Amino acid sequence: MTDVIGKKQARVRIKNLLLRAYIGIKEEEINNQQDVVINVELTYDASDAIHQNEIEAALNYRTITKQIIRHVDGNRFALLERLTHEVLSIVMEHASVQWAQVEIDKPHALRYAESVSVCLEAHR
Repeated sequence: MTDVIGKKQARVRIKNLLLRAYIGIKEEEINNQQDVVINVELTYDASDAIHQNEIEAALNYRTITKQIIRHVDGNRFALLERLTHEVLSIVMEHASVQWAQVEIDKPHALRYAESVSVCLEAHR
């Protein structure tokens, strides 16, 4: 089997990770957990993973997801911007991540709106 020359840029998407956290500044938000929906998109060089076909050569997105869950689930955040920044920082701690975007939705945060979201991105 012939191979295309060059690096293999992989795009990984973690879609609709539904967690609960205390998020907001109003008394009701401080006292009651709310749903947050997290979407992460990232890129990394997957050349080694493709050639070796071994988990050790790949970016372990399961580990990243577990870190996000531990950080967010049941914890307290005043602002959606801060929460989004902290989740993006968790993703970028992984040296092989070249670019990442995190969007976090807070469903029913505004009357007549399905949700409000904040999106941040970073790159090396």
